[in-house]
Amino acid sequence: MTALGPVLAGTQILVTAQRRAADLSLALGRRGADVTIAASLGVESHIDEDTLLAQTRQMIATGTDIVVVTTGIGFRGWLDTAEAAGMGHELIEALESVRLIARGPKARGALQAAGLVPDWVAESETSAEIAEFLATEGVKGLSIAVQHHGAGDDGLEQRLRAAGGRPFGLVVYRWGAPPDPSAVERSVRDAAAGSYDSVVFTSAPGAAAWLAAVNDAGVDDELLRLEKDRRLVLAAVGPVTADPLRAAGFDPLLPDRARLGALVRSLVMYLGDASENVATPAGLLRVRATAATLNHEVLPVSPSGLAILRALASEPGSVRSREELLAVLPGDSGDPHSAEVAVARLREAIGQPIVQTVVKRGYRLAIAEPTP
Repeated sequence: MTALGPVLAGTQILVTAQRRAADLSLALGRRGADVTIAASLGVESHIDEDTLLAQTRQMIATGTDIVVVTTGIGFRGWLDTAEAAGMGHELIEALESVRLIARGPKARGALQAAGLVPDWVAESETSAEIAEFLATEGVKGLSIAVQHHGAGDDGLEQRLRAAGGRPFGLVVYRWGAPPDPSAVERSVRDAAAGSYDSVVFTSAPGAAAWLAAVNDAGVDDELLRLEKDRRLVLAAVGPVTADPLRAAGFDPLLPDRARLGALVRSLVMYLGDASENVATPAGLLRVRATAATLNHEVLPVSPSGLAILRALASEPGSVRSREELLAVLPGDSGDPHSAEVAVARLREAIGQPIVQTVVKRGYRLAIAEPTP
């Protein structure tokens, strides 16, 4: 096992996306994380394939002045549809003589993968930036094809039309209902119960849909409290995706670049932050949402043992009384002896002398002496 591999051992991560969810799950799983996928929205492909093909034939026959590509998946879906209809090559040739505008790096990457070079890229990944750029340059009388993203027309065509252009939409896919609504509802309640270390978002509509489920379940305050206590981090692939989360009062983790790979690296760095480890004589202790690790190996502790470890690790070296530990144990037992039993079982599960008894006072974690 490599040094990087187990850094997320015992970590529970919820992925709310359908697109690229498998890639995210694989990348995080390689670092030791346990990943749950509960897509908050589904993707409906080819809403009206006949209309899309008719528009494509028209573009090939008569051309258009500008094509705006808003998403990589949408552009690839358009090419796949044209290819299946036997006109993929003709579409690529037609696009070679068209001015191509990309909404962000993913759209640019899809164009480049097809051998096409965008004339301009909206680095903010917003349609508003595209509208401002084209309107400033002038689009009067120009024919403009706009490949819609999953949320449909977001006002771009209206602004281009107001500027004198002749825009028309290409609908390749659209956001739809989640493939498993019960899984979304369950994920919201589990997150509010502290079962996840992180919830990951890859699109603004997906984030908004998950937050709507949060609101329906009435667990907004619980999630905000978990984030404030650093027991939960909401992570977004970019600033556009983060907007609904910020509007709801959250402070999402963002990578330095709006890429899935950068998002994974940010999560690994944040969730694997060495400063969150407690140095004990037996090694590095880390308390996660549903597990504890020692030197990145998951410990076989019970929920009661995990609750005690979390209380002791919150202030390493400080003494916690039996009454304080009893208060954090699951259930409603009022017998201080229950805390003693839970500590004994925790010690047995760990197999290392890292939970010390302080006579007549309580318990504390054994802290490793600093290395000279």
